[in-house]
Amino acid sequence: MGYMVFQKGGYDKVGFTSKDLHNHIIKDGDAFAALAYLLSKVDSDPLFLKKFTLKDGKLDNLVWADGTSVKNVYNKPLVIFSETNHDCQTAIFGCALLSDERSETFKWALKEFLEIMSGKLPKGIVTDRDRAMREAILEVFLGIPHRLCVWHLHRNAVQNIKNKHFWDDFNVLLYGQFTVEIFKERWSEIISKYRLAENE
Repeated sequence: MGYMVFQKGGYDKVGFTSKDLHNHIIKDGDAFAALAYLLSKVDSDPLFLKKFTLKDGKLDNLVWADGTSVKNVYNKPLVIFSETNHDCQTAIFGCALLSDERSETFKWALKEFLEIMSGKLPKGIVTDRDRAMREAILEVFLGIPHRLCVWHLHRNAVQNIKNKHFWDDFNVLLYGQFTVEIFKERWSEIISKYRLAENE
């Protein structure tokens, strides 16, 4: 209500009361109440951001972040330790705010995280192509499979191979669930089909 009053320039210019707004929110349910609440947050937090989509006139997707989350006032690298569970949901175990992106700093963060997790090693590690991070992982998590994340693999393919049909085949392979043997077999077929070995 405060946001709307501010926008219009006074309570008398809004055209309804707080009670009217409350009754409207109750009538239209929780989704509208959530949106109204998020809209009101802008009054006290100018950096507050929210985005949503509607489907058939109903709330479909919603995302928001407050000003504290948006700002990284110290401009420090943020490392997030997460996992995907059996329902393909992300579970966050911890975070690290680092002074820099040197190998020694990553080693420190990984060792501390390992200690926090009582020495339990991850089954696999997925990161971007950062060399300093790779070096730290090889030392601290020796023998643990380390892979490039799917987003980076896809971006690499799109940037380097300008063939939409390749992307279609590549996406099936990238996002499908295959045994190692079937994956290797299909990857060989893609290399042959698009003559990728000739481009090396």
